[in-house]
Amino acid sequence: MTSWKLVQKSKTILEKERGTVQKPWGGKISICLIYPNSYHVGMSNLGFQTVYQRLNSEDDVVCERAFLPDPEDLLEYRKTKTPLFSLESQKVLSSFDLLAFSVSFENDFLNILTLLDLARIPLESRLRNKKGPLVVGGGVAVFLNPEPLCDFFDFFILGEAEEAIEEVLDVCRQSEKGKEDLLRTLAGIEGVYVPEFYRVAYAGDGRIGTIETDPGMPRKVKRRWISKIDRFPTRSNLFTPDTEFREMALVEVNRGCPRGCRFCAACFVYHPFRNRSLSLLESLSREALLEEGRIGLVGAAISDYPHLLPLCEEILSREGRVTLASLRVDAITPPLIECLRRSGARGAAIAPEAGSERLRKVLKKVYKDDEILKAIGTLVESGLSPIKSYFLVGLPSETDEDVKAILSLSKRIEHQVASTRANEKKTWKLILSVNPFVPKPATPFQWVPFEEVGELKRKLKILRNGIRAEKNLRMIHDLPKWAYLQALLSRGDRRVGKILMAAHSHQGNWEQALRETDLNADFYVYRRRDLDEVFPWDFIDHGIPKEKLKEEYLDAMKEAGIKIEQ
Repeated sequence: MTSWKLVQKSKTILEKERGTVQKPWGGKISICLIYPNSYHVGMSNLGFQTVYQRLNSEDDVVCERAFLPDPEDLLEYRKTKTPLFSLESQKVLSSFDLLAFSVSFENDFLNILTLLDLARIPLESRLRNKKGPLVVGGGVAVFLNPEPLCDFFDFFILGEAEEAIEEVLDVCRQSEKGKEDLLRTLAGIEGVYVPEFYRVAYAGDGRIGTIETDPGMPRKVKRRWISKIDRFPTRSNLFTPDTEFREMALVEVNRGCPRGCRFCAACFVYHPFRNRSLSLLESLSREALLEEGRIGLVGAAISDYPHLLPLCEEILSREGRVTLASLRVDAITPPLIECLRRSGARGAAIAPEAGSERLRKVLKKVYKDDEILKAIGTLVESGLSPIKSYFLVGLPSETDEDVKAILSLSKRIEHQVASTRANEKKTWKLILSVNPFVPKPATPFQWVPFEEVGELKRKLKILRNGIRAEKNLRMIHDLPKWAYLQALLSRGDRRVGKILMAAHSHQGNWEQALRETDLNADFYVYRRRDLDEVFPWDFIDHGIPKEKLKEEYLDAMKEAGIKIEQ
C-alpha cells in the first residue's frame, strides 16, 4: 500500500524545483541517490547536487533522489506501511539497481538505518538477497572513516567521486556478474573499499591488532582526488525555495586548504589544495546568474583564492550579488568587504577558533589578537552586522584561562565596535558560535582524547555567565552529548556498528543503546591514542603519510607543554 498523501507531497516538492532530471527507466542502470537527512538539508549540499548531475549526465543511467522524511511524514510511512520511494518517480527503493548514500556528517549515521528499514531492505549487507540493490556509501564522513558503517554497506567510494563514478558504472554495466564477482571487480578500482574483503583482529586490550586482506586486495585503499579540478565544473544545477540557500546559486571555487590547521579534516583529506581557473569560475558564475541573482562562492579556503576580488567584481559587473561563507582574518580588506556591501550583505563570519594566542599557535592558526581586532574593525566600518565568530572548546591543553580569553577577546571587540559606532543608532551584534572540539581521523589531532562531557558543560557555562550582562553579545553552541556521539562515530571501529544497531532498535535512544551493548564507548572517545596504535582507518591512504601527521602532533603537544612518551 502506498500513501496518497506522501505521493502528493513528493509531487508538490517537484513542482517547486527547477533543474530536476526525470528519465524513462527502460534499459538503464537505476540509482537512487540518498541524503540521510531532510530534503532541506540535503538540497543545501552542493556535493549531493554534483553527484546527482554527474550520474544523470550518463545516457544509460537514471538517477533519482530520496531523503529522510520529515517527522510527520515518517509517521505516515509507518502508519500506512508505505515502503520508502524516490522523489522523482515515486518508485520503491528496493526496485533500484544501486542505492547511493551521500554522507556528510557522522550524526546522520543512524538515519541510514532508518532509511534502509523504511525501504524494507535488510540492514546488514550479509542478509540481503543477491538480487536486491547494492548499497554504496560516499561523502566526507565516510572517507574519513567508514568502519562503523561496514556491516550495512556493500562498498564505499573513498574520496572525490567524480572520476570514480565512471569506473564504477563501467563495472555495473557488466550485469551478468554475480554479486561477489561484481564486488571483487569493484574492489580493483582505486578508491573503492569493499569491507567484506578486509578482516580486523583485536588485541586483548580492545585495540586493533591487525587488518588482513583477502588475496588480491590492496592493503591500502587510496582515496580518490581530482588532479585537474577544472575538468569537473561544480555549481548548483537544482533550485528550490526549500533550502538553506534560497535564491542563491553555489559555485565551488577550490578544494582543500593550504593552511594546515591541525584540527581541520578539510586541510588533510582534501590535500593537495587546488584552485579553479578564473576563466572557468567567471563562466560558471555567468551561467548561474541566469538561474539566480546571488552567487554563493564556496570552498574550504575561499579567502586563499588568488583571484577572489576580480571574481567578485566580475559578478557585480553583471548585476549579480556575491556571498562568502566565512572569511579569513588576514583576507579581510576594504575592497573585498566593499564588494560584499554592494551585494547587500548584512553580516559576516570569521573563525578565530581559540580565544588565546597561545592556543591558536597550538592549532597552527597563528592570528594575533590585534589582527582579529583590525579585521573586525574593517567589517564594522563597512556597516556589517551581525558578525559571527567561531570558537572551539575542549581543545588540547586548554585551560580555564584560554576559555576566559574568548570572553576577553569578545569584549575587546565589543568595546572597539562601540567606540567606532558611538554616534550610530543601529544595533550591533557579535554572535559567538562555540562548539565542542571533536578530534578527527587523518589529522594531527587523531591521537588526542575528546574532552569529558562534564568539563565541556562547565566551560560553556563559564562563557554563558560571562556574556549574560553584555547586550551586544550572544552565544550559540552544540550540545556536548551530541559531540560525544560524533567522536564515537568518527573514531570508532567496525564494532561500533553494534551500537548503531541498538540505537536503531530503540528508536534513537542512545543512552539505552550504550547501556545494553557490551562495548565501552568511552574507550573510543576519552582515550589518548598511543603513537604506534593501529587506527580503524589506517587501511586508507588519505594522501599524507601517518608519520607526517605524527610529526605535526608531536610539535603541537610540545608547544602545548604536554609530554608524549615516544
